[in-house]
Amino acid sequence: MITELVKSARLRRVQWIAVAFLTAAGIINYVDRSALSIANSSIREEMGLSPSQMGLLLSAFSLAYAFAQLPTGALLDKLGSRIMLGAGMFFWSVAQVFCGAVQNFSHFIVARAVLGIGEAPQFPAGAKVVSEWFNVGERGKPTGMIVASSCIGPCIAPPLLTVLMLNFGWRWMFIGTGILGIIVAVGWYLIYRNRSEVKLTAAEEAFIDEGQEKQPAESMTASEWKSLFTHRTTWGIIFGFMGVIYMVWLYLTWLPSYLEHARGFTVEKTGWVVAIPYLFGTAGMLCAGGVVDFLVKRGLPVISSRKWPVCTGLLGGAIFTIPAAYTPNATMAVVYICLAMFFINLASAASWTMISVVVPKRQVGSLGSIMNFGGYFAGSFAPIVTGFMVERTDSYVNALLAAAVISIVAALAFFLLVQKDIRVQHTSKVMA
Repeated sequence: MITELVKSARLRRVQWIAVAFLTAAGIINYVDRSALSIANSSIREEMGLSPSQMGLLLSAFSLAYAFAQLPTGALLDKLGSRIMLGAGMFFWSVAQVFCGAVQNFSHFIVARAVLGIGEAPQFPAGAKVVSEWFNVGERGKPTGMIVASSCIGPCIAPPLLTVLMLNFGWRWMFIGTGILGIIVAVGWYLIYRNRSEVKLTAAEEAFIDEGQEKQPAESMTASEWKSLFTHRTTWGIIFGFMGVIYMVWLYLTWLPSYLEHARGFTVEKTGWVVAIPYLFGTAGMLCAGGVVDFLVKRGLPVISSRKWPVCTGLLGGAIFTIPAAYTPNATMAVVYICLAMFFINLASAASWTMISVVVPKRQVGSLGSIMNFGGYFAGSFAPIVTGFMVERTDSYVNALLAAAVISIVAALAFFLLVQKDIRVQHTSKVMA
């Protein structure tokens, strides 16, 4: 049994520098993608957009982000996280700057699509970095910290971006956050190194690889990539994450507008209130990492230690979204949304911890991107569906109920389909 004492000081330093950069990049990632929802009302007023047009604009990001996942995963496993995340962060930040200079709806659509393509490597790269640098028994905590950025970013974005928007206008809000991303992208490329670029000692390699089969060093082939789709576990992971991201994207894109138009909050108050659910979401993310590591240490199989938090989170997100839709009390609506965000982000973080244990390291980027593709393909419909429902009914109730139903169905799919380690299935086929 490898203990904490075996880990070298150098390895510990490399691990947490990587986690710090990935967390910072994830925060910027979500601040950038949150900017449009924060400026929703201002942009609609200045550019004369309808709710359905705003829904299409919000979905331009997620559709591009979803379809960019598939080639991104293969490229991550071939080129590594250093190049892919560095280049992605640079280009998404340039696109963010361009969002502040657009003059019409078409230009905005293009800028948001490029933003989505650039942001595609972020979380698959995080999963790959964790699988390369962390022992299987300690991956929950760093994964939870990295994916917690997807709640920390939206948590700090409303007050930060609202202040920038009210003082400098929505255009400079976009430009300022884009410049910050360019700076972090350069720092990541200059400082981080892939595992293949670092000469490790035998003890360091033994610590990272303890409890795992020795994996071949060559890159994954096209046939191996395609074979991932032949496994029930892969499809369970995809369907589960569809439920996670549909609900996440519903709240991310429409929560500020919902609080303003359905619950009567002012723009200034919304900027602060909307941050509260993301504090609960951050707690859910961080709890997920601790929960999965705890369950593994208590002897639960690795797959089950991830599976139960995912299913519990999806069901919890649905259970608390339903009363949020119906309560007449604005304060209670915020309370229910906070609890829904805790559970749905628990499921999100647990999903990412699953990626690092069901396939070999050289396939983690690919499976993570496939999962993210499914999630954001489904999630891209949340802004569109919500926009049309709000425009036709002048209410958010049906949109919230639809998200709850999708989350329940996703929990059922994950529970039924995610049963085995993909590596075990592959090995058994070869032996047969």
